[in-house]
Formats: sequence, C-alpha cells, structure tokens
Amino acid sequence: MFTLEQIKAAHAKVKSGADFPQYFENLKAFGLAWYETFIADGHTVYHGTDGYEITASARYATQAIANVIDPQQFEADLRAHQQGKTDFPTFCTQCAALGVSKWIVRMDLRTCTYYDRHGNIVLTEKIPTRSSK
Repeated sequence: MFTLEQIKAAHAKVKSGADFPQYFENLKAFGLAWYETFIADGHTVYHGTDGYEITASARYATQAIANVIDPQQFEADLRAHQQGKTDFPTFCTQCAALGVSKWIVRMDLRTCTYYDRHGNIVLTEKIPTRSSK
C-alpha cells in the first residue's frame, strides 16, 4: 500500500492548482481510492482498498470556517487557483473565508467535491486528464 512519504513526495511537485491533474494521476498510481482534506488545519485522510487508511497531520494553524458559503466567489477563486494564480495555502485561506470546509477526491469517479461546514455540497468537478490541460 501507499505511504505518507510517497504522497508527500508527489505533493512536493505541486506548485499550484494547475499541477493537480498530474498529482491526481500519481496518487491513483499509488493505489489510493479516495481522500478527504479538511480546510480548518489542512490535514488529509487517505483511503485505499480494504479499509487501509493513513492520515497526514495538520499543515498549518487552525483557521475558522465561515458560516455562510459564497459559491460564486469560491468558484472564481478555484478557477484562479487551477490556472496557477494562487498557491495551496492561499487557496485554503480563501476556502475558509468563503465557507468551504473540506473536499473529497474520488479516484474512481475522477471527481473533487467541495463541502460547506454543514456537509452540503458546494461544487463537484470532474478532474481533467493530463492530456486535457
């Protein structure tokens, strides 16, 4: 199964959201089934097959998640991040301020779904293949 060291090495190559499709492919090749990232502190829980799970520790100090979601601004900030205009910490700060509390990436569906603090879906996106960048 995959290790945190493998995941960290793959993540170290990600400079912005523009690099995400390649990161996704790397994680999928490691055998990940899905993972969940929590905006409050940046920790991620990675899930493999047969209940295999590892957790990466918090990446930054805890930040508050806004009570009210601003979906239009979130989508604009997400697009800017995907175009390489912001780094990961900036994007996470934007998510928190706009009411996004976590995202779940599903390898089988090639989706990334963003949620508010109440568990409501804010946005689900298809993850592009490397060739469709």
